[in-house]
Amino acid sequence: MYQKLLSELSSSGRRGVSLPSSDVPSQKIEEMVPLHVRRKSAPRLPEISEIDTVRHFTNLSQKNMSVDTNFYPLGSCTMKYNPKINDELAKIHRFAEVHPYQPQETIQGILQLLYELEQSLCEICGMDAFTLQPAAGAHGEFVGLLITRAYHLSRNDQRTKVLVPDSSHGTNPASAALCGFQVVEVRSNNKGRVDLAHLKELADSQTAALMLTNPNTLGLFEDEILKMAEVIHTVGGLLYYDGANLNPLLGISKPGKMGFDIVHLNLHKTFSTPHGAGGPGAGPVGVKAKLAEFLPIPRVVKKNGDSPHFSLREDFPRSIGKVRAFYGNIGVLIRAYVYIRALGAEGLREVAEAAILNANYLRARLEKYFDLPYDGTNLHEFVLSASRQKAKGVTALDIAKRLLDYGIHAPTIYFPLVVQEALMIEPTETESLQTLDRFVEVLENICKEVEEDPAKLHQAPFTTPISRPDEIRAARQPILKW
Repeated sequence: MYQKLLSELSSSGRRGVSLPSSDVPSQKIEEMVPLHVRRKSAPRLPEISEIDTVRHFTNLSQKNMSVDTNFYPLGSCTMKYNPKINDELAKIHRFAEVHPYQPQETIQGILQLLYELEQSLCEICGMDAFTLQPAAGAHGEFVGLLITRAYHLSRNDQRTKVLVPDSSHGTNPASAALCGFQVVEVRSNNKGRVDLAHLKELADSQTAALMLTNPNTLGLFEDEILKMAEVIHTVGGLLYYDGANLNPLLGISKPGKMGFDIVHLNLHKTFSTPHGAGGPGAGPVGVKAKLAEFLPIPRVVKKNGDSPHFSLREDFPRSIGKVRAFYGNIGVLIRAYVYIRALGAEGLREVAEAAILNANYLRARLEKYFDLPYDGTNLHEFVLSASRQKAKGVTALDIAKRLLDYGIHAPTIYFPLVVQEALMIEPTETESLQTLDRFVEVLENICKEVEEDPAKLHQAPFTTPISRPDEIRAARQPILKW
């Protein structure tokens, strides 16, 4: 059903609120705002009542898919359920009303929370120091690569290359290029993992870092990670951990134990904070001791015996400097802190184990309906190929669109690029067996439709307000105003 725009609901003279007359002296706008900065005409704002406004946005919200309303098996995004108690604690006034310009002696509570969160992340990841400032995962990558560059320059070593696997997240090469590095692609082998022999060929004195996620985007653990670390460290490079896929390692393994020197995390994924639609996010960066002096400022420091006990310090001469205003996306950081404290070490390990179990259960049930390009035990996610369906004229996109009719968000499609017609599925640990079984049943039904009426799937979805928008036109000719 078509929903009118606010501009279409507008009626001249209609108001959603009325204000009493001012009881203080008034002043003409001409006396307050200089002529050269005043508008030439009134803004074209819609004129609608309060109830129409409420109904408009409420109806729009009911058209959304979210983790709270639908199964969301979006591979590599870890769209897990977010406990609402975390939201409630993040909203309590002692946190919500803190202002970043307050004197540090008046914000000891939030500084202690941030300090303890950093220490927790160090323990979880096997790192020696953390910064919580980066606003998202890609921002964390950028910060980590700035640290990489600063480290090499401090040694009078002008390195030019960053190695990136062909199955990597797209932000990896983008972040490397943004920092001025040449991006060099490392091939995958026939097992879906980094080709160690190719890595050895590429690693040399110009290698600044190897960027890697483990498990990789195929959901497979890089079982030669220690050899890879040795290759990179032998030529003087750093090993960078993309933390997007940390969820199945919690309490089981640590990037620091694998030889990684730098790690960024996605708190909004692994540590259960609502995310999507561009935010909110947090991408903390952890480092080994030799890189700690390059972390961005300010840093949260604990002073033993002194009062106040915690402070924000900026006197780190080798720091890469400020990377954002104030000290990070505090609401996300509070939620992550609560999540970690609530679960504890044993609970975090159970998260990883359940995520692995759910992913492998789904893969085992679905591999008879789709091609499985790389076999082996998966961790938190797995990648199927719809090449079998493509041969009958139905693409991965068609399948993804049809899933919407069943109230299921589509998995990630066409990624990683090493798999044709890829369907990248991550159920997370928070989904029940009943939800997973229904997902299998839905995909079984769709596979039957592929056999019986493949043309039908080209028109899906049928139950959403808009079926298939012209995505190319939307990207190239966006309508940003009316």
